[in-house]
Order: sequence, then structure tokens, then C-alpha cells
Amino acid sequence: MLEKQSGETGLSHPIEATGTAAAPAPAISLLVVEDDENISTALAEYFSRSGYTVTTAADGVAGVETAVNVRPDVVVLDLMLPKMDGLTVCKELRQKNPLMPIIMLTAKDDVVDKVLGLEMGADDYITKPFSLREVEARIKSVLRRSRAAAAAGDGHDETPIVRGKLRVDPVRREVTIADKHVDLTPKEFDLLRLFAANPGRVFPRKYLLEKIWDYSYEGYDRTIDSHINRLRAKIEDNPENPQLVLTVWGIGYKFTDAE
Repeated sequence: MLEKQSGETGLSHPIEATGTAAAPAPAISLLVVEDDENISTALAEYFSRSGYTVTTAADGVAGVETAVNVRPDVVVLDLMLPKMDGLTVCKELRQKNPLMPIIMLTAKDDVVDKVLGLEMGADDYITKPFSLREVEARIKSVLRRSRAAAAAGDGHDETPIVRGKLRVDPVRREVTIADKHVDLTPKEFDLLRLFAANPGRVFPRKYLLEKIWDYSYEGYDRTIDSHINRLRAKIEDNPENPQLVLTVWGIGYKFTDAE
């Protein structure tokens, strides 16, 4: 499942490495964790020429240490790395900084690898070989979502959502049940906030994938279902018999509208 293709440069078109990304303002801090020197150099040169502040790391352990010290705006993370694999790095970074945007690079078009990456907390993935302009587009996309979430969190007009013993605070991005704090990942919080704000509304899996993950791809029901299962384990009295987040068979999920 986790194989690095021999001789893979990761670039779909060599001329892309000589291009120039649109200059961001203000400068974006980018961390590239990639052990393939060709890919790392191409990414660093492409984005550095365009005003990004780029830091690189060649193995998983160095990637975690650099992310903690530098606190980049976004991380581009290879799946296959020496010392610590990309999935473990992603999990470590999520524990240290739940809101840090992470884009994973996969060496092949493997659905299992992609789903595992998303379940570990990655915000997006790119399959090698790729275009540098594609990486730029994905970076902009995850940053837009991240900043939108941050802007929503900074608002002062968003009142907490209270459903029985459950309280969801959109400003602080905090969840409590009977005044006890519940630790949720960013995606789990986004799902719960969406559900709790719309009791009784049925959300199809496809809609959730597009709304929460910004994907329109087919075949990722497992990603949604796994997140729902983990969310239920944290907020339900009995996850095997959920009373808050309910399954609508053949369609998706909804939050109970029972009083």
C-alpha cells in the first residue's frame, strides 16, 4: 500500500518547474516535507520566487520539529518518508496544531492511502506526478477554507449552539457536554457544528464531502462514515445507539430534532 515509486520525480511536466506562482500578499509560510530532492527543490524554487517563505525538511522527524518551530501557514507533506512516515507525521502535527492546513503527496492513485491521509487529518491530497500549478491551486484552496474558519471563529455575533446538554461554541471552536470539554479534530468540529445548527436537516454524504472537505470525488463514503463514528464515540452516551447524530439510510446523516 505504501510504496514510493522508483525514479518518480513527481512532476507531471518539467517545464512547470520554471514557472512562477502568483505572488501572495502577505507572504505565506510554506513547509515542504519531502525526501525526494528533485520534488523538494522544484517546490521550494517555484514558491520562493513568488514571495512565499519556504522551509524544507527531508524526513518525518525533521518535518515535525520544523513545523513546531516554524509554525507554517501550510504544510505539503509526502506520504512516504524516512524515519517517520507521512501518516504518522500528519497525526503528530494534528495533535500539536489542530488547525494547521496539511496537503499530502501520494506516490500513486491509491484510494486507501488517500482515505487514510484524510482520516489522519490531512486537508487535501495530491497524487504524483503533479503540476506545480496544481499544488499552488490546492494551497490556495486549503488556505481559503482555513481563513474562512478562522474568520468565523473571530466573529462576535455567533452565539453558541445549545442542544440539550450539548454546547457548540463557534467563536472558540469548543464543544462541551454537561459542562465537560470534548476534544474534537477540526473536521469533527465542522461536522458537528453543521449538524447542530441544522437539526432535522438531512445531509447527503456527497454534500458533506464537498462542504467539509471541499471534494467532489466519488468513492469516499468511508471518510465520512469514519469521522461520524469517531464523532459519535465522543459525544454520544452510547455510540452503538446514537441519539444525536442519526443515520438516514441510503442518504447520509442528520442531527436529531427531538426536543
